[in-house]
Amino acid sequence: MLLENERIDDLHRNGYKIIQNSNGFCFGIDAVLLSDFAKVKKNETALDLCTGTGIVPILLEAKTQGKHFSAIEIQEQSADMAKRSVKLNNLENKIDIITGDIKECTKYFKMSSFNVITCNPPYMAINSGFINDSSPKALARHEILCNIDNVFEAASKMLKYGGRMYMVHRSERLADIFNSARNHRIEPKVMQLIEPYSGKSPELVLLEFSKGGKAGLKVLPALIIYKEDGTYTDEVYSIYYD
Repeated sequence: MLLENERIDDLHRNGYKIIQNSNGFCFGIDAVLLSDFAKVKKNETALDLCTGTGIVPILLEAKTQGKHFSAIEIQEQSADMAKRSVKLNNLENKIDIITGDIKECTKYFKMSSFNVITCNPPYMAINSGFINDSSPKALARHEILCNIDNVFEAASKMLKYGGRMYMVHRSERLADIFNSARNHRIEPKVMQLIEPYSGKSPELVLLEFSKGGKAGLKVLPALIIYKEDGTYTDEVYSIYYD
């Protein structure tokens, strides 16, 4: 089951576990927060774009009553780990992992076929920040193979009218995100900034969108990650653990 440099991590939900590579890009708190922020209702279907090792669909299956979860990842190594994690948790009948490019979603899925889209995309524009020497990490962090416009174009094609999209991203990219969303007729509806400590500038943001939705943005109170002593706040602790 495990290949070189791989390990199995406990997700603290339903006994589920996930396979990760110590030398690759491992999921962070942003993916965990996205899985809690996203709402998949009973009998709804969801598609996770840029799924990495499959953390978001596995957690969504544990936390929601969604009917079925699909996910797509362009990096073969990450997609393979995601597929093996699905099998490890006996979720083959609930989660499908596709190795492919989100820019070619229509090759794998019917248009307008999902109630919910989730995405934890590469955060860094190609001309900003240090690009890691390790290719898997570079592709996961920088917009080399996938940018914000690609994400919203795919979401626009895959979402049913009135469907919801959930995203976690860097707060500094909000202008780019809102511009691209509206260009693809996907309206921002809910926003929650994420502060590392109370009173510190937010670094991340959680967003909910509606395909074809009316204008009007609800801003939730900021989510604080750490207490002064460096431990998780009660809210974040409850997100991580049953």
